Amino acid sequence: MQRVCVVGAGSSGIAAAQVLHERGIDFDCFEVGSTIGGNWRYENDNGMSSAYRSLHINTSREQMEYRAFPMPEHLPDYPNHWQIADYFDAYVDRFGLRDRIRFRTEVVKVAPVGQDFEVTVRARDAHGDVTEPEVLRYSHVIVANGHHWDPRWPEPSYPGVETFPGVEMHAHYYKTPDVLEGRRVLVLGIGNSACDIAVESTRVAERTYLAMRRGAHIVPKYMFGIPTDHLTDSPLARGPVPLQQLGMAALLRLTQGRVTDYGLPKPDHRVLHAHPTVSEELLNRLGHGDIAVKPNIDRFEGAKVFFTDGTAVEVDVVVYCTGYKVTFPFLDERVVPTRDNKVDLYRRVVDPEHPRLFFVGLVQPLGAIMPLAEAQAGWVADLVDGSAELPSYDEMRRQIRIYDERQRKRYVASKRHTIQVDFHS
Repeated sequence: MQRVCVVGAGSSGIAAAQVLHERGIDFDCFEVGSTIGGNWRYENDNGMSSAYRSLHINTSREQMEYRAFPMPEHLPDYPNHWQIADYFDAYVDRFGLRDRIRFRTEVVKVAPVGQDFEVTVRARDAHGDVTEPEVLRYSHVIVANGHHWDPRWPEPSYPGVETFPGVEMHAHYYKTPDVLEGRRVLVLGIGNSACDIAVESTRVAERTYLAMRRGAHIVPKYMFGIPTDHLTDSPLARGPVPLQQLGMAALLRLTQGRVTDYGLPKPDHRVLHAHPTVSEELLNRLGHGDIAVKPNIDRFEGAKVFFTDGTAVEVDVVVYCTGYKVTFPFLDERVVPTRDNKVDLYRRVVDPEHPRLFFVGLVQPLGAIMPLAEAQAGWVADLVDGSAELPSYDEMRRQIRIYDERQRKRYVASKRHTIQVDFHS
């Protein structure tokens, strides 16, 4: 009998649960927290949410929504995290999934046993007391524990950082700008969180610095009065990648000029050759002189931070926006190796060594994860109920090698881009 274990009730886990429920496939979904929503549940009691109070989505609601349950039209183009969490609640209740989720239950271990899996879970009662571990058997496992919860700090750490007397924090732990108020703040990174936090810092901090290892192309949320990602539905977005890059570069140059005009370093890669940095406010703040741009950190000497160009500033707070590790604490590293954030998966879903072990939502698209996770879940359901079949082990490995080679040519080489995908690929 087919019985599926779903690990996690975030945006990808509930998408998997919805598809399995619709297909009549028996499943259990386990969530370590007391509610659904994962990363989008601000101050989630599972301890894994990286949402900060001012967070809004960077993809428009039309691009982010599940195809089986569109977002309400009264929502703004870019809803905040509370609105997204409410949408997830409505999704779960619309499809009757809440009773199928075991909350406050941690998946401690997933171990292959023949073709099946033994899953060890440990529940927590309302008082926080942990129950005895329970071992359950499943024919298939869907891993949907997310990839924005295990902070990646600078490796190796910067020389002299142990002498820094101020506050160091990873963006994962940033919630409100209170910690920045009246202080000299250094934000390290040029991704979405780094830009959001740097912009927010300018409203309360004494001084804000933004340091980065490489430049980035800054994409506004709107172009010509419409959400920028609506361009993904245009013929341009479905053309060859070089044509997409030329078109987007021309649009960015036309609407906002060059990033170097604002004091940012020239990117060493073409547009769409890296995950886009989306910010509606960063360039304005740079143009107003509210943010000082710096290159990468070289070393610390007490409160003084030296940069690779030889300059130095004194700061009180350093916020590391340096990304996340891809982590599966319930899987033995020998079962699914994760080398430098890289996991070898067929079609970004199937582990060839354990073809009944699936990963849903383990992607970083040029677009939104939710509809892709929904599509992945549909294919997984096809595999579970026999509507689809996998190719041979050798063929899956061959396809993974082809995919890896394409990725090396397509994207900047970094740990951030090991799970990068094109939305329409």
